Amino acid sequence: MLTMLRRTIQFRDRRNFSAMANTLHVVLVHIHVQPHLIEAFRVATLANARESVKEPGVARFDVVQEIDDPTRFVLVEAYHGPAGAAAHKETAHYRKWRDEVAAMMAAPRASKKYLNVTEDATW
Repeated sequence: MLTMLRRTIQFRDRRNFSAMANTLHVVLVHIHVQPHLIEAFRVATLANARESVKEPGVARFDVVQEIDDPTRFVLVEAYHGPAGAAAHKETAHYRKWRDEVAAMMAAPRASKKYLNVTEDATW
């Protein structure tokens, strides 16, 4: 029984690893904006998001705003591999956004990178 369980775990690990090799690279960017600049930040960020979803390496680009603290946003960026994420940072619209919103931040933005492990993701 234990041998069978080990084989099942090994198979699942191999299957998940090979699935992850071609999966989405997700970046969550946490942003805290100065209260009087929320609307300007939203305008600039939504313009960047509209252009970002046109990039071939971008699977999804969402902008979410916290309900309890509207000065806090999260950018949910899903890329078709790390090359898509790297290419995004080279675009004119990203550089324009980065420079435009820099002074709007209440604190430096922070990002974390993830791999999507959901097998049936439709992004």
